[in-house]
Amino acid sequence: MSNVTRRKLITTGLATAAGAAGLAAAARIADRYGLIPPEGARLYHPGETLTYASHRLLARQSAAREFARGQISKDPFPNHAPPDGDDYARLRAGGFAGWRIEVDGMVANPTSFSLADLRSFPSRSQITMLQCEEGWSFIAEWIGTPLSEILAAVGTLPQARYVDYYSIQPKWRQSIDMADALHPQTFLTYGMNGGELPEGHGAPVRLSLPRQLSYKSVKYITRLTLTDRITGYGGKGRYSWYAGI
Repeated sequence: MSNVTRRKLITTGLATAAGAAGLAAAARIADRYGLIPPEGARLYHPGETLTYASHRLLARQSAAREFARGQISKDPFPNHAPPDGDDYARLRAGGFAGWRIEVDGMVANPTSFSLADLRSFPSRSQITMLQCEEGWSFIAEWIGTPLSEILAAVGTLPQARYVDYYSIQPKWRQSIDMADALHPQTFLTYGMNGGELPEGHGAPVRLSLPRQLSYKSVKYITRLTLTDRITGYGGKGRYSWYAGI
């Protein structure tokens, strides 16, 4: 059976179960095929499971819309002020030369990358929309390295299912599955609109994840951990783990 036919069969089963027997039945089908999101134990998980499973079956390789340069927003909203801690101030004073991104967990070669190291990887750019769950949005050019390049360099182990990523601001932690981690539009971003990434937008490095809402595009990235399970969703826990758009 081809992958396309198999996806269609599973999707049809999910839709039929959801319509005929309720979301819980659809969730059981999703579980059978390994399509339960990490927050599956939460009270309202059947509906979220159906959303996640359907997206992964139907839109795993789909891309977020890209825009023309003339559509870039004039005053992109930074949302938050830069970190005010001593560590960030010290690194900023040194032009972020001392900034490190640790990559560990289920990888063959745990590595610490400097900003210069990150810039040595192939550079890409994309003009996409950052959409916030609070209602605001803007279009910007994001410049950086596809996360897939970093994961290939450290040797992702086959049992890895998720990437946990951390900010210099401890409360800003999120995670994505490998489908999003390896997607060509998922960047470790260090530039914006033709220049350096501004501090208010996450300098020196943020994750750019245009296929999900903005709270998944965490700023000030310092660590990536590959894992086979998620122990916490981090960040704004009142929102869903999967924020596909």
